[in-house]
Amino acid sequence: MTVDKYLNPGNRRFQKSLNTKIYVDKSGLIEYTNGILNTLGRYVCVSRPRRFGKTVTASMLEAYYSRGCDSHAQFDGLKIARSDSYEKHINKYNVIHCAMTRLLSDGMKIKEGLVKFKMTLISNLTDAYPEMALDGSDPIPMLSAVYEKTKVGFVFIFDEWDCVFRERKDDINGQKSYLDFLRDLLKDQEYVALAYMTGILPIKKYGTHSALNMFKEISMTGADPLQEYMGFTEKEVKSLCKRAKCGRKKKIGIREWYNGYTVNGLRIYNPYAVSEAVTSSEPLHGYWTATETYEVLEVYIKTNAYGVQDRLVDLLSDKPVEVNTDKFTNDMVTFNGCDDVLTLLIHLGYLTMFIKDGKKYVRIPDREIREQFVTTMESDGFGNFDEARKDSEKVFRATLDGDAETVAKYAQIIHRRRASAKEYHYELSLKYCIEFAYLAAEDLYNEVLEMPAGDGFADVGYIPVNGLNAKYPPMIIELKVNKSAEGALRQAFDKMYQEFLSAYHGPVIVVGINYDEKTREHTCEIKRVPV
Repeated sequence: MTVDKYLNPGNRRFQKSLNTKIYVDKSGLIEYTNGILNTLGRYVCVSRPRRFGKTVTASMLEAYYSRGCDSHAQFDGLKIARSDSYEKHINKYNVIHCAMTRLLSDGMKIKEGLVKFKMTLISNLTDAYPEMALDGSDPIPMLSAVYEKTKVGFVFIFDEWDCVFRERKDDINGQKSYLDFLRDLLKDQEYVALAYMTGILPIKKYGTHSALNMFKEISMTGADPLQEYMGFTEKEVKSLCKRAKCGRKKKIGIREWYNGYTVNGLRIYNPYAVSEAVTSSEPLHGYWTATETYEVLEVYIKTNAYGVQDRLVDLLSDKPVEVNTDKFTNDMVTFNGCDDVLTLLIHLGYLTMFIKDGKKYVRIPDREIREQFVTTMESDGFGNFDEARKDSEKVFRATLDGDAETVAKYAQIIHRRRASAKEYHYELSLKYCIEFAYLAAEDLYNEVLEMPAGDGFADVGYIPVNGLNAKYPPMIIELKVNKSAEGALRQAFDKMYQEFLSAYHGPVIVVGINYDEKTREHTCEIKRVPV
């Protein structure tokens, strides 16, 4: 039987990443890990969604730190080679790297997987140090003995460390045994030079206690100082598009489809989706969502647990929803309210969080995820959403037909249905409701919020996905409170939309919508103007 090799597996896995058509240099992360080696802060857990580069990062660290191989040829041309710490640490440590999903292979229970891990590690250490006559009953004293003899520290890299909480949700005793083992293996152990874990969920808490409280948590709700390593940055995507010779239209499409995650104020792109998009000749679509299972999303939409359905409708209106992420217990079964469900969806990549005026909010990150929300809600027969979707189709068709009376009618219906009494008279509230009113346009248009207009902003702009055509021209929606629909329309005319729409030649639909607080009525004017 072949024994897994956890100890110093070498640099072959990272070489495969370098061999791909699309490789983005994230080796700057190594400068950070070099800075925490052999310090009290040598424990870091980085959690981010599936296919966001966790395994590539793990293989990069494995290749850089592992003894028994020479990785200079791989790293000499990367960013880390310019760091003063580069030569000091490259290939200088014993690395123990394990994809923790292997603990659960063949349907094993958590405790069975732990036994397998221990036995494999014992075998690896015995084979690597036959001259030491190590006691082969427990890996922890063996690691201590090797370190005392060699003075070479161990770098632990555990990929998908949280798989036991996702795949064995009901095995509570097994989960506790797993956490206790990791604590005993890593916490305060002198042989640990660095412990780096990756996962989707942050570290599991039991009440207010965590067995792994020595770890610095890096996640989609707080990634400082590693936010640039959580996805692709704007600069990196521009470089990829240039290397792949993407045209202007594709570049704009990539931004609309895959850019929208916010981590510590930095906007990042979905790395898997961008990598697929820039190398594909197909029209842009949901690359990442095609690889995901939406079981969690479907469960909470169907049951409307804690009012999640209403929050999702708000999010589809591009209305930010306030969230408290602090009480989340970091598993997929313990929920005490809507905040916990929304927090889980942040960690899974279905929502993104941002902070404004000291408060935390969530929103749908990009078009790829937005379309999946709509598809899921439609397929699940969500009654309120179905009704709103039908109203949206009427608004959209009426806009194309120039039927201002119908647009005003349904703008009023949707505004009254979606806005709370407290916020009803705010122009921002009207904006959220109108954006939802045009939900039916999303298959044909890219929505541009606060569209630049030379000396100002339109409230909402819709640019055709496949370019200008007579049937579906660009649309600009101007919103006002206590003014007039004509006034909103005049403001739209006065602004310089030509700058943004320079690639288009033909009609543009300009819609002015006004809400009058005294009469509580909505009025609308629609005109087609040339660009």
